[in-house]
Amino acid sequence: MTLYEELKARGLVAQVTDEKEIAELINNGKATFYIGFDPTADSLHVGHFMALCLMKRLQAAGNRPIALVGGGTGMIGDPSGRTDMRSVMTPETIEYNCSRFKKQMERFIDFSEGRAVMANNADWLLDLGYVEMLREVGACFSVNNMLRAECYKQRLEKGLSFFEFNYMIMQSYDFYHLYREYDCRMQLGGDDQWSNMLGGTELIRKKLGKDAYAMTMTLLLNSEGEKMGKTKSGAVWLDRDKTSPYEFYQYWRNTGDNDVIKCLRMLTFLPLEEIKELEKAKGNELNRVKEILAFELTSLVHGTKDANEAIEAAKALFSPGGAVSDSVPTTELTLADFTEDQADILTLLVRSGLCPSKSDARRAVEQGGVEINGEKVTEFSKKLTKAELSGPGVMIKKGKKSFNRVVFEAAGQ
Repeated sequence: MTLYEELKARGLVAQVTDEKEIAELINNGKATFYIGFDPTADSLHVGHFMALCLMKRLQAAGNRPIALVGGGTGMIGDPSGRTDMRSVMTPETIEYNCSRFKKQMERFIDFSEGRAVMANNADWLLDLGYVEMLREVGACFSVNNMLRAECYKQRLEKGLSFFEFNYMIMQSYDFYHLYREYDCRMQLGGDDQWSNMLGGTELIRKKLGKDAYAMTMTLLLNSEGEKMGKTKSGAVWLDRDKTSPYEFYQYWRNTGDNDVIKCLRMLTFLPLEEIKELEKAKGNELNRVKEILAFELTSLVHGTKDANEAIEAAKALFSPGGAVSDSVPTTELTLADFTEDQADILTLLVRSGLCPSKSDARRAVEQGGVEINGEKVTEFSKKLTKAELSGPGVMIKKGKKSFNRVVFEAAGQ
């Protein structure tokens, strides 16, 4: 099986411009390709995970990846898949966010000499004068075609600003620039980027008379058609300070039964033959498959040590009378959380983020869905003292999957 055939078998390929040429390039390790990452936050998240894994696969076959951070395009914001305009970030925020990406990418991409390139489109986009840009590429874009692009359709219903309308031109210019500077002949990205990517191939054809290629990846959706990588508290981040290794592990451990095999194919590096065997699992056997998925992905992002610690923490937490682990999400209380040296369970549920409000916390207790160190809480008047919350603290669980270690550190209070 060739590399391209494997990508298709794993369900990673959505749309391609020229399948024969793309397959030949990546199978022979001849492709210099790029994927863009706009700095909308100070960490990459699960939405970027598949792109990073794809870059790793292609680099292992001899291809050269360019990781492009959008210090320039981030000034505008991608309207793709949006019904409203993104918040405009300050230049300082964009620069800071860009600076955080490389360390996370290095777990997937080898940036040693000649193996890969880290680029920032601020280096060329921010120096372009407006009239210069119009003269150089403006005539290459049809407004009629742009308005038909899928990436603009949702925004057109509520009003697409001219500010956002320029995003496709900027992304296309990136491909044009990278083609000239690095002989980059391929752009890869999520399937929602198809129109923007075609803009780049067309610009290269019109300006340089050369062929360039685009390949989109299948979006990571669950069986309900929703994007994966979101929780009630927000995105699942690759930064351990925003999503701990344990939380990351548990996110994938809780993957739906109908999604676990798909995630194994698309995100892990396990052989397809092994995944085919795992696909035979039914009923409770699927829990073991989910543990394999969670371990593989946590190892990729955080390393084997953290993945093993997450497994041990889960065993301790979900076994009867399990001990509190330092690896699980933790909330540190302050003196302000106590009244007469006590904190009530409703306060603790809200402070730990397990409940959005005290009314929600009250309902959770009344419905029997709250435990402290494995013991069900039956009264919403339940209170814990500073002494009980000191040292290792306590483990509070809401339902079967939500939990938090709550601790009071007396030192310095």
